[in-house]
Amino acid sequence: MTGGHLTQEQIRPMIAAERTELADLLAGLPEAAWDSPTLCAGWRVREVVSHMTMAYRYSMLRVVFGIAKAGGNFNRMADRAARKDAAELTSGQLVASLRENVDHPWKPPGGGYEGALSHDVIHGLDITTALGLDRTVPADRLRVVLGDLSTKNLKYFGTDLHGVELRATDLDFAIGSGTPVTGHAQDILLTLCGRKLPHDRLLGEQAPRFTQRFNGKD
Repeated sequence: MTGGHLTQEQIRPMIAAERTELADLLAGLPEAAWDSPTLCAGWRVREVVSHMTMAYRYSMLRVVFGIAKAGGNFNRMADRAARKDAAELTSGQLVASLRENVDHPWKPPGGGYEGALSHDVIHGLDITTALGLDRTVPADRLRVVLGDLSTKNLKYFGTDLHGVELRATDLDFAIGSGTPVTGHAQDILLTLCGRKLPHDRLLGEQAPRFTQRFNGKD
């Protein structure tokens, strides 16, 4: 399955819808939930939303300066920025930043609008999956994001599919070769992105390779 070539006019409404839906969901979270861990290792909900909205709040010059201070390491800069902003901005301010920028034209370098949608979908799932919230990303968006993945992405995330086929049960998508591990498409997506899922999200003999105890639950 591939996402197919989409025009700007086709994909930007998906991005706006994803951001709007996530802003609505975040606005309804109890304040204590903002300090809950997510699937992004070491980041609470606050840090994830701070990271998601960084591009709306930071100028290119500020990003370049931050990368330079981080020794040229973008991930280190992004982590520092997320932690700093999470400590300084309220949950209401973070939600407002997301809601006010649903139509923002940001694209990750070299990633296009498909990359922007992937960024929002994956980080949104980092939050909702960890919190156990019942949110399903629409199939058309998942098709784009799964179709946008490449071998380079898997290497970046350190995903090892040796001897395993990951297979979605709700979309026509499979990747890898070997013992089947099945789950909903959005859980397969998170697995491909190196996230460790709650144990009941995947099925198959090799599923424990990709799952963990989460929030003290088996």
